[in-house]
Amino acid sequence: MKKVVYLLLVLLFLAGCSTPESHRKAVQSDAGDRVTVGKVQREIRIGMPSSQVIEALGSPNIVSTDESRLEVWVYDKFATDVTYSNNDGGVWLIFGSVGGSSGATSKTQRTLTIVVKFDADKKVRDFAYHSSSF
Repeated sequence: MKKVVYLLLVLLFLAGCSTPESHRKAVQSDAGDRVTVGKVQREIRIGMPSSQVIEALGSPNIVSTDESRLEVWVYDKFATDVTYSNNDGGVWLIFGSVGGSSGATSKTQRTLTIVVKFDADKKVRDFAYHSSSF
């Protein structure tokens, strides 16, 4: 009789416990226009023409000139990453189930500012970038 009870308890434990299920989804506001520090470091070089900068980074947010009347491009990129996590769990008993669900949401905001300075021939003479995350 003890073996039957023991076997029943083991079966209930194995078949009745549901494992936590976690769903994570990142939502980015710049998903189609992904510019990263790594991309800037890899692709932007001093001496490259402005057309190649546009190919690498897209159109700038701001175009202005410096004190020498040389062109300066500024890129301001913002992204929000949202992570959803859901945990559903419970124990199935002979006459029903006991369980619940819980979840959490996490938000991270990222900014990337890139400044590209050009010479008189419209070639990159200098560039800088700053990124932050909060």
